[in-house]
Amino acid sequence: MTTQERSTQSLSDGARDNLWMHFTRHSVYENGGEVPIITRGEGAYVFDSRGKKYLDGLAGLFTVQVGHGRVELAEAAAKQASELAFFPLWSYAHPKAVELAERLVSYAPGDLNRVFFTTGGGEAVESAWKAAKQYYKLTGKPMKHKVISRAVAYHGTPQGALAITGIPDAKKYFEPLTPGGFRVPNTNFYRATEHADDLKAFGRWAADRIEEAILFEGADTVAAVFLEPVQNSGGCFPPPPGYLERVREICDQYDVLFVADETICAFGRIGDMFAMSRFGVTPDIITTAKGMTSAYSPIGAMIVGDKVFEPFKKDTTYFAHGYTFGGHPVSCAVALANLDIFEREGLNQHVRDNENQFRLTLEKLKDLDIVGDVRGEGYFYGIELVKDKATKESFNDDEAERLLRGYLSKALFDNGLYCRADDRGDPVIQLAPPLIIGQPEFDEIEQILRTVLTEGMNIL
Repeated sequence: MTTQERSTQSLSDGARDNLWMHFTRHSVYENGGEVPIITRGEGAYVFDSRGKKYLDGLAGLFTVQVGHGRVELAEAAAKQASELAFFPLWSYAHPKAVELAERLVSYAPGDLNRVFFTTGGGEAVESAWKAAKQYYKLTGKPMKHKVISRAVAYHGTPQGALAITGIPDAKKYFEPLTPGGFRVPNTNFYRATEHADDLKAFGRWAADRIEEAILFEGADTVAAVFLEPVQNSGGCFPPPPGYLERVREICDQYDVLFVADETICAFGRIGDMFAMSRFGVTPDIITTAKGMTSAYSPIGAMIVGDKVFEPFKKDTTYFAHGYTFGGHPVSCAVALANLDIFEREGLNQHVRDNENQFRLTLEKLKDLDIVGDVRGEGYFYGIELVKDKATKESFNDDEAERLLRGYLSKALFDNGLYCRADDRGDPVIQLAPPLIIGQPEFDEIEQILRTVLTEGMNIL
C-alpha cells in the first residue's frame, strides 16, 4: 500500500470513527465502507485523496459561485485576520461589516437598506421570523405571529426555520417545533392538478392559495409569507409569470411581510445579485447566505427596509437577537473580495449569456424514458425522474430508495460528477454548478448523466 493510500485509509477511518457527518447514514460506513475524502478544488472541479477528479455540479452546496482555488479570497481572509480577527457587532461595528452592508444594500431591490448579519441561511430565516414577530408587537398587532410557506420547501434546520420548512421527514424527529408554521402549494407545474395546461393561470391559482390560508388562519394572526424565488427542495420550481407579483399584492392587502429566502438564489445563481431583482418584485425582507462568500468563509444576512426597521429605532426598543459570529470580520472581508470577482468577471452576465444553453443541453436528456421534466432558472436546475413518462407516474418509496440512494448517488460520483440525487418530494437530480462554467462543462454534465441514467433504467 502506498503512502497516499495509507493516508486515504487513515482519513477514512478517522471520519468513520470520530466525525459526525451532516445528513448522513453512518450505517453505510460501519462495515468498512470508505468515506470519500475531498482534498482540494480547482475551478469547477474537486479532487479526492486518491487524486481522482470530479466536476462539482452542485457548487459544493449551492455555494462556490466563483469556483474553487481562488487565492485572492484566501489572501483577503489572511489579511483581515492579521488586522482584526474578530469583534462582535453587539453595539459596535468594524469596517468590513459596514462596507459589506453598504455593498449589499447597493445590490438589493427596491428600498431594502438595512443588513443584519448571521453566520448562515438558517439563522437568517430564524432572524427574519423573530424580526417579523417583534415588528408586529411594536406596531400594535401582537397577535400576528404565524408564517405561511410552501409544500416541500426547505428553509433551514433551527427550530423556527424548521417549522417554516415544508418537508415532513425533515421535521418529524424534532417535533414539537415552534408553533405557527402553515403550508400552501408550491409552483411545481409539472405536477399541477389545477390549470395544468396554462402556466400563468396555475401561478395565479397557487398564489391565491396564500390568500386563502391567510384568511383561514385570520389575517390578524399571520406575520409573514416565506418563499424562495426558485424553490430548491422538490427540484427547482421557478415562479410562474405573475406569481410573485400576486404574492406581493396579497401581502400588501393583509399587512403580511413578504420574506424572500434567497439563501440559494442570490449572488448569481439566477443571473443577478438577488433573484427578486431579476424577477422585478421587492419583498419586505431578504434572507441570504451561501454564495455571498462563494463559501470561502461562513456568513449570512437578513436585509430589510425602512418599513421593518423603523419601529426598532425608537426609545429603548432593540431587536433582542444576535449571534457571536454574525458579521465576522474575516467573512465580511472575503465576501467583499468575492463580490469584487463577480463585478470584475461579469459573472451575472455570464450566467444570463449561457443559461439557455445550459437548459438546452440538459433537455437533451428528455429522450430518456426515465427523465420526466427538466426545470429551473439561471444555473439552477432539477431533473425529475419518472417511472412512466406518458402518465408521469413516479417511483414508489422502495423504488426511489433503490434508485437514488442505492444507485444514482454513488454512480454519478464514481463517474466523476458530484451533484444531488434528492428524494424530498418526487425523485430529482439537482444541479447548481459554479457560475464560471460554460458549454464544455455543460456537455460533460449531460454525458455523465446520460451514461448513469441509461444504466439506471435497467436496475428497477
